[in-house]
Parts: sequence; structure tokens; C-alpha cells
Amino acid sequence: MMMIKSDSDIEKMRVSGKMTAETFEYIADFIEEGITTKEIDEKIESFIIKYDGRPAFKGLYGFPASACISVNEEVVHGIPQNRVLKEGDIVSIDLGVEKNGFFGDSAYTFPIGKVKPEIEALLKVTQESLYSGLMKVVADSRLSDISNAIEKHIKPHGYGIVRDLVGHGIGARLHEDPQVPNYGPAGQGPVLKEKMAFAIEPMVNLGTHRVKTLPDGWTVVTADGKWSAHFEHTVVVGNNGPEILTQNHLKRW
Repeated sequence: MMMIKSDSDIEKMRVSGKMTAETFEYIADFIEEGITTKEIDEKIESFIIKYDGRPAFKGLYGFPASACISVNEEVVHGIPQNRVLKEGDIVSIDLGVEKNGFFGDSAYTFPIGKVKPEIEALLKVTQESLYSGLMKVVADSRLSDISNAIEKHIKPHGYGIVRDLVGHGIGARLHEDPQVPNYGPAGQGPVLKEKMAFAIEPMVNLGTHRVKTLPDGWTVVTADGKWSAHFEHTVVVGNNGPEILTQNHLKRW
């Protein structure tokens, strides 16, 4: 069941989406060699609380931190701890903000200094695939048109598209129906209507699409140990196309 939001709902989501984007812009200056993932998480939590938001992930399903911070072969749901980022690493940060009962959700994969050309290409293609999917968040499209656009952009590069984890609806709950896979044929599923909202989030691996969960019960890693990228935005079906609520000023690859 896909919920159509009210004008008031959308306005509240604009606020939470803007706070999510601003959190990314704030932490971008700290994402560098020598910082720990725990320190990043602490900065995220402090910033959100300072502006009267709530870190949406903290305590969600029992998750112990304010953001999912995943390094290199870690795909998603990495638990922030004392791991020190090094030159050449990549770190995917997935965070959400709840404000006035509505949510924003976004992810961005940061390079630490200079990364290998093959890793830079992975970041570029993954981010591009996100925007390919976002451009299908328009009235009268089918839900699977989003999935197909993402897959079509990634497939020629031979990367693995994670299948076990997907995008989702969003609004008064962080995770709402429907699920939005990052692969599949076009022209299937429900028809999109104005004021529906989604979190679109391709997770793309340098190698196999297969993943596994570590013994901590949270951290998802690639099955072959190759690195993974993750980008995400919250988007609403608007009057004249998609309205990206979590758009930020970070680098477009």
C-alpha cells in the first residue's frame, strides 16, 4: 500500500529532509584520514539534536548508534566504533532525521583522500544510478520504472547490484511500503501518484551482488570482500517531476 501524503505532511518532510542534507554538509569537513567512525557518529548526533531533531536510526530495531557508518567492503548498517579511517578508504554514511513526526533519509559514500581509479568509478556510477532512478519518480510511472532505470545504468559496468536490501516508502515512519528494489523490469507494480514519497538507495558492489551479515547482527558486507558504494535520497512525486527533499551540496561525481 503506497500512501499519498497531505500538503502538511510534505511540508514537514521538507523540514526533516533539509535537516538531513544539512547534517551531511556539516560532517563533510570532518570526513578525513585519522577520524574514527564513532567520532563521526557523535558529531552527527550532536548536530541533529542541536537543531531540535531526532537521530532516526538510534534505537530503531535496536540499532545502537545515530548513523550507519560502513567502510570499504561493508555495504550498510555498519556500527560506529573505534575504526580509524585511512587514506584510500571509502566510508558510506546512512542517516535519518525525524522532525515533527516525519522523516528524512539519505546516504552518501565519501572517499578518504585519493582513492583508486576503479573505486572512483564505482562511486560515480552508483551516484549516477541514484539520479537515474530519481528521475523516474514522476506521476503515472510504474514503481518498477525506478528499479529498471537504476539497473540499466549499472549493468553495463559489470558491478553487482545488491538484491537483499532495497529502497522504501517514507513519511511518518522511516520505513513504509512499498519496497523499491534496485533492479528489475520496467512497467510493473503500482502507478505513482503525486505526493507519494520514497527513499531511493542503490547499493552497488565492485564484485558479486551477494552479501552476508557479520556476527554483530548488523553489519552487512560483500560476500567476496570487494568494496561497495551506497547513495540515497528522499524524494516526493511533485507537480512537475521529482522533488528531492534531501538534496545537498556535496560532490556530484
